[in-house]
Amino acid sequence: MKHNISIAIDGPAASGKSTTAREVARRLGYIYIDTGAMYRAITRAALDAGVDMNDADALERVARSSKITLEIKEGQQHTFLNGRDVSGEIRTPEIDRNITPVATHPGVRRIMVEQQRQLAQNGGVVMDGRDIGTVVLPEAELKIFMEASIEARARRRLKEQANGDPSITLENIKADLARRDHADSTRADGPLKKAPDAVVIDTSNMSIEEQVETIVQLARERQQ
Repeated sequence: MKHNISIAIDGPAASGKSTTAREVARRLGYIYIDTGAMYRAITRAALDAGVDMNDADALERVARSSKITLEIKEGQQHTFLNGRDVSGEIRTPEIDRNITPVATHPGVRRIMVEQQRQLAQNGGVVMDGRDIGTVVLPEAELKIFMEASIEARARRRLKEQANGDPSITLENIKADLARRDHADSTRADGPLKKAPDAVVIDTSNMSIEEQVETIVQLARERQQ
């Protein structure tokens, strides 16, 4: 008899985690939890409140006072911040430029991790982020670490953002990704790190369908 498992997918920015995780969840009939969207929503809240992104106490207050919910509408996940749909607002260059102080803040991360664990407590979830397999869900039955070259990741991000801001260049995005990689890997609290028992998947030359099929097959083996 198959049982519901927890799937943790980690990796650097633009490695394909979210798109793949969302489809894996759909194929398995699981709940998809986009932790990156949660940090992006807190960043949006901080910017809306005019908070100094270097003010650690203010950022933590924003995180504590913000209610983030994830809902599926017409087959798409939407992120709500205090009841407002911010799904489009959190996928912009402005958020990319400002998310690092939020995502690396120990107090903010503790608040978010607690929320994420509550969402995953009954299994049957696919969760992606930077420290899911090492910090948030260390007991997950399947851990995936997705990686890709910075060139491949920058091209993906450029494709996502070109319609919103045609002035964005590949070099700009590569610089942003390199900065984010360094910040994610060197932060003191929940750094980007591969769990010892994670399956590594290099997505540089893989299609989304190939990524999804690989993870779905691994999940089905562990569901037995």
